[in-house]
Amino acid sequence: MDVKYAKRGDAHLAFRAEGEGPAALEYSALTISIDARDDEPHSRRYYDRLRSFSHLVQFDARGIGLSDPLDLDELSPRSNALDGLAVLDAAGVDRAFVYAWGGSGPAAIETTVLAPERVLGLVLIGTYARLTRTDDYPIGYAAHIVEGFARDNADPDATWESPTGDDDVGLIAPSLRNDDRFRDWWTRASRRGANPYSAQARLVANVGADVRALLPRVTVPTLVIHRVDDLFVPMELGRYLADNIADARFVQLPGADNLAFSGDSGPLLDEVELFVTGSVEHGAGERVLTTVLFTDIVDSTKLAAEIGDRAWREQLDVHDAVVREQLARFGGHEVNTTGDGFLASFASPTQAVRCALAIVAASERIGTHVRAGPGCTPASANSGATTSPGSPCTSPPGSRRPPPPTDSSSPVRCETSPAAPTCGSSRRASTS
Repeated sequence: MDVKYAKRGDAHLAFRAEGEGPAALEYSALTISIDARDDEPHSRRYYDRLRSFSHLVQFDARGIGLSDPLDLDELSPRSNALDGLAVLDAAGVDRAFVYAWGGSGPAAIETTVLAPERVLGLVLIGTYARLTRTDDYPIGYAAHIVEGFARDNADPDATWESPTGDDDVGLIAPSLRNDDRFRDWWTRASRRGANPYSAQARLVANVGADVRALLPRVTVPTLVIHRVDDLFVPMELGRYLADNIADARFVQLPGADNLAFSGDSGPLLDEVELFVTGSVEHGAGERVLTTVLFTDIVDSTKLAAEIGDRAWREQLDVHDAVVREQLARFGGHEVNTTGDGFLASFASPTQAVRCALAIVAASERIGTHVRAGPGCTPASANSGATTSPGSPCTSPPGSRRPPPPTDSSSPVRCETSPAAPTCGSSRRASTS
């Protein structure tokens, strides 16, 4: 990841720009830095897909991650929009689509009003023009609920619960409320991304925004996507956006997650890709190549006999933790364990190879010698089903496949068959 910096006034704004296709600027309400978003499998798959059809520009807002500290005079949606435009300038982008979800919607809307000539289209996912209820806006939350959320959720000494008893993960990403690995990443990355003061100031500004008056002034093509049972931002708030932006397209999708990359993100990304490119090349319903990764400990039977059952069990526990850490880091899905080995699947051959190398290196550091070998197998992207592991796979016509390594001492092996190598590469195989 190549992090660069834009500058507006005296503030430096960290950004990254990657991917193929029309340019797109993403606003984020997370306090998680751009350098940590690929560390979580759901987030990585989501952004890999966005980068497969758009040149995605992401940046850390002031007070978040790698950007300069917070400026209390620069917290409004308008200030955020001006920062976003400065990032586009630094990235060398004249015109771009603008993506936003959750609390970042107001800044994206402000951008389209400030500089419509620079916005190709607006994508609003699970967001709002205003979150708090008023006499002329009865669809929002009661003020005391929003105030309590803003006051307590970023306070490390307070415990916040929604009216239904959920914490922030249960409210924003309910499909992952019982996923301990996700919770660990969410907590760790959020704390590293912003101190409590900055996090709370950002949160107060986001939930207190009101850009209803700007909606009739949005003149760019607009896509509004909302999950029907969104627990954090009720669907009525998304419908209000679509009803008040001229010619906006409103798409309802099943699900209760507000976080764009949790839940079933495939149909959501299909809609975004269709809006941005006019077609869905990497859609959830097509047949793709799933890459499988096999690992095992070298001479495990001999080692177990030498060190005894108790020490062997302890070594296996450490080994398992190391492998699972790398699977989570590179977006792998654990399919099965085989005593001293793992079978995992990946949407991308590149990620499988990177993970294999990382597993071997991390295992060496704990004194364990591991073999790791990737292979490909056809899969239906909407079902996740695969053929038998290790099936030879061929690339689609016209794609280029690198030859398997010839150095037999390499820890990452690509097995071959008379038909074709079992590790391949194609653009279609690298998407989720």
